Amino acid sequence: MIHRNRLRSAWNRVGSGEIHRAPREWQPWLSDTGSLTQKIEKAIGQKLEVQVLRDCPQSLNSDESRYFHLKLRRCRVREVLLCSNGIPLVMAHSVIPTYSSSGSNHKILRLGTKPLGAVLFSNARKHSKAKPPRDIARLDKSSALWKKYSKHLMGLSSPLWARRTLYRLKGHPILVNEIFLPTLLDIAKF
Repeated sequence: MIHRNRLRSAWNRVGSGEIHRAPREWQPWLSDTGSLTQKIEKAIGQKLEVQVLRDCPQSLNSDESRYFHLKLRRCRVREVLLCSNGIPLVMAHSVIPTYSSSGSNHKILRLGTKPLGAVLFSNARKHSKAKPPRDIARLDKSSALWKKYSKHLMGLSSPLWARRTLYRLKGHPILVNEIFLPTLLDIAKF
């Protein structure tokens, strides 16, 4: 027998009260609306290193496609680790539709080891006062994102907490998934 709860997405809107189900120490990270890179750098007192795992065109998966109003077939996926002294703190999985990286947004395709937030928060957030839609999730070993990243990080514990935000860069959507690793709490001091 299949239960209805298993058919629902693991992602829940922050405003729905789900944030209170997260452990208290993760709540400030999950609900913050500013630049994650800046928040971590302030907490650790140094610049983050960006380790690019993958940055290439691919087909959009069905779970992520619900965030876009247009039917998308192709997008660019950028997967990175945000590290401090070689220690991964956050895994990021960004979905950039082809039309979101055209025209004046083309620089988003040439980030290299620069954080995506450097582009998103330098331009898009200056002109927008609206909070972008944000969901959070508790990822366990059955989650597709957990499985994907456990290949890169041996001994990855479960569960992990994550947030997913639909940002706009000059009006074009970019979906950013950020998975928080336990090492973030070990290193970040408030």
